Amino acid sequence: MLCFQKFNRNQTICQNAMPHRVVSLALAALLAACAKPPAQKDQPPTTFSPAIFDTTALQNGGVKMIVIDGKYKVWTKKIGKGDIKLLLLHGGPAMTHEYFECFESISKDAGIEIYLYDQLGSYYSDQPNDDNLWTTERFVEEVEQVRQALGLNKDNFYLLGHSWGGILAMEYALKYQRHLKALIISNMMASIPDYEKYNGVLRSKMRPSLLDSLAKFEEKGDFKNPTYVQLVEKEYYSKHVLRMAEYPEPVARSFKHLNEHIYVLMQGPSEFKVGGRLLKWDRKADLKNIAVPTLAIGAQHDTMDPKAMEEISKTVQNGRYLYCPNGSHMAMWDDQPHYFPGVINFLYDVHYGRFPEKKK
Repeated sequence: MLCFQKFNRNQTICQNAMPHRVVSLALAALLAACAKPPAQKDQPPTTFSPAIFDTTALQNGGVKMIVIDGKYKVWTKKIGKGDIKLLLLHGGPAMTHEYFECFESISKDAGIEIYLYDQLGSYYSDQPNDDNLWTTERFVEEVEQVRQALGLNKDNFYLLGHSWGGILAMEYALKYQRHLKALIISNMMASIPDYEKYNGVLRSKMRPSLLDSLAKFEEKGDFKNPTYVQLVEKEYYSKHVLRMAEYPEPVARSFKHLNEHIYVLMQGPSEFKVGGRLLKWDRKADLKNIAVPTLAIGAQHDTMDPKAMEEISKTVQNGRYLYCPNGSHMAMWDDQPHYFPGVINFLYDVHYGRFPEKKK
């Protein structure tokens, strides 16, 4: 399964040959182990001792409310334990951490410490009624405060941003990459104008009668009309956002908890009508300034152009591309056999000094 990932110029080359001395030592160790009498089977404990657990985690389930800007609280949750500490930035803006619950199993199986996090304005965090707060710049400072509160640093801090979270992750890296060990940009292009153009490409492939129906609602600004919403979900979301017959429960819960006011303010009224404060966001020219190891993830059926994601990996100083041939915008759900091995291999390669590879 680990060989499914598709990299650009930075593919890892496996070494099949081992030095003779290493082979000899390994063989000697194996023979010595075989010569020992079989170990006694461990006996089950007769009593339970809470001393072996983190009692703080037992008391709060790993949840930590972090105070930002001296007055607001944001929700975080630590899952698992490990030297690789991965903070996840959800999309939206103003969705929730819930659709990231699919990451929980890799914490145990791969030994990665994961931090789920609801950004300010999202369901599990404070939701102040102040539109001055909903700017990319302020969200970047929020992430920095969360990093400090969690004790993450340049030796262990890995940041993954998906969709809007990818924008936030890029912005954070451009200002604070000195605190980062590595960056993962999942399913997010580096330009909203380019995204809008690609959105038009996907839309042009729809049948004309459907386009006429959508246009009638959009001309009236009737984006909440149940018929319009149903058409978008059936004809667009099911093909490009999540290619599954039914939304997994965590995904459905995350959509249910969307803070629509913040979403519309920053993103626009629908996937087809990009607008709001992110309308002119474009960082393509600045990607060359990102020096930390960076993984860009693209998917064949995504709302984001997978070729643009590959270009991100080529533009940053030390990039790798992960392609999900069966995935859509939420490839962590509908193409897990490619998504998770690719992410985990990248984290391991950075952590154990196998990445970045030297450029010729």
